[in-house]
Amino acid sequence: MTGYGRAELSKQGLTVSAEVRSVNSRYLEVTTRLPRTLSHREKDVKEIVRSFLSRGSLNVIVKVERELNGATQLRLNTSAAKSYYKLLNELRKAVRIREQVKLEHLLNFSEILEPIDVEEADTKEWALVDETIRVALQQLNTMRANEGKELAKDFEKRVRWIDETLNEIEKLALNRLPAERKRLQERIAQLVEDKSIIDQNRLELEIALLADKLDITEECVRYRTHNKFFLEAVQAEESPGRKLNFLIQEMNREANTIGSKSNDAAIAHLVVKIKEELERIREQLQNIE
Repeated sequence: MTGYGRAELSKQGLTVSAEVRSVNSRYLEVTTRLPRTLSHREKDVKEIVRSFLSRGSLNVIVKVERELNGATQLRLNTSAAKSYYKLLNELRKAVRIREQVKLEHLLNFSEILEPIDVEEADTKEWALVDETIRVALQQLNTMRANEGKELAKDFEKRVRWIDETLNEIEKLALNRLPAERKRLQERIAQLVEDKSIIDQNRLELEIALLADKLDITEECVRYRTHNKFFLEAVQAEESPGRKLNFLIQEMNREANTIGSKSNDAAIAHLVVKIKEELERIREQLQNIE
């Protein structure tokens, strides 16, 4: 299913923006565009996407902005600053200097301001990137869910129409029974005219075959069962894509059987319409997980 999600989060001098776009695809395909510093995280990004989606062709774009571009990132060593402050005060008292200890005195000690560990910086940066991507994916899924609701309404409308068409097919099949019986009687009469060619076994077989060919009740009952399961699957919380595809195949199989057994132009015409609806549903199902 198509969808779009975007998120931007800021924390501790970092601003991360994530943009996720998805289009229809039978399988899950993820393309990433990451900053050079995150190139080794491509696999992690794809794992995050898999935790949200199982189908679709996705493009994930991540941008990271730092407030101090090009500068060495520093952090305050609080414990070192306190220790030096205490030592300077002890020195001042020992040599009886009246001047108070100032910030500029402490800054002479390089240990107070130290570079952030590269590994720690990467961990903090990735934590924010991870969170931002997840927010963007949540927005994308919200959009996809709204689209799914509209598709569900369309599916229900089409399946209800198929149910009504099955009712019409059954009525046509019942109405043509007298004509088929008359035709059957005429064929039997032709066989009976010449006593020398009467084959009782052949006669019984012909009657059984024609009677079975006329009866499409079993197929209609199975078809309605598939329709019921289809509508239930559409409303289910779990991903119904594979189940719906299977049901569509079974519904198409039953439609073919009804068309071949009925041997009636009007019924065949309705069966063609049903199969057209099934094809429209099948095309839309390619978008469903």
